[in-house]
Amino acid sequence: MKSFFRFALLALVLVIVAMISALTAMRFAIHGQEVSVPALVGLVPSDAERAVASLGLQISIERQYYSPQIPEGRIMSQLPLPGTKVRRGWQVRVAQSLGPIRVVIPDVTGQSEHAAELNIRRRGLDVASMARLPVLGIPDDQVMAQNPTANSNQASSPKISLLITAPSEPAAFEMPSFLGQPLSTASSTLSDAGFKLGTVTVAPPPANPSPFDAANRSLSSPTAAPPVTPTAQPSPASIVVSQVPAPGQKIVAGSAVNFEVR
Repeated sequence: MKSFFRFALLALVLVIVAMISALTAMRFAIHGQEVSVPALVGLVPSDAERAVASLGLQISIERQYYSPQIPEGRIMSQLPLPGTKVRRGWQVRVAQSLGPIRVVIPDVTGQSEHAAELNIRRRGLDVASMARLPVLGIPDDQVMAQNPTANSNQASSPKISLLITAPSEPAAFEMPSFLGQPLSTASSTLSDAGFKLGTVTVAPPPANPSPFDAANRSLSSPTAAPPVTPTAQPSPASIVVSQVPAPGQKIVAGSAVNFEVR
């Protein structure tokens, strides 16, 4: 019995030793693939590429900024920072210095989008982004603001962002119902709301006359043809029986509304 316990204890010890060895080997394998990111700020791109390549890393120049401290063409910032532990094959992102500002930021406010873009590119700059905003009282396709501002000495990159006016969209309303209202009331309401009165037509009489009307005609003149009713004209007292656009539809300010009255 004692030999059995000794054997079990020995087997347990061997399993624990094997697990510790495996974990240690795995840790060494993982950390053996890690390297420290070198310091790249101040280097030219070719030297920075050699520095990271010797450690199995990669480099990517993603941005360019003006800098009065870092000479033109040299690395001015990096990510990850120097000394950071990363795995081999990691990409180090850097920004390159354009040196101090040597161009004048032009004033393109008030110009059209096309003219502003030509003016910017003519000075060796570029357009970073364009945003459009409808503004009442200002014509569309006109530069309303820019960043950086004209003659700025605080520009961080050779790009200018523009805010350009866009055409104002007409306000949309939900068409109310004028059914059952006198034509005069409906016309006055439309005018006060900024809409126009369109075509007004008189609805035709019912296709099937009532039995009472038919009986009266037969009693008065059994063989006579039905009288011809002259075409009626709409009057302010006429009642609206249909409308276009229909109630509930979207309509823009200044649109015309057509009525059929009786």
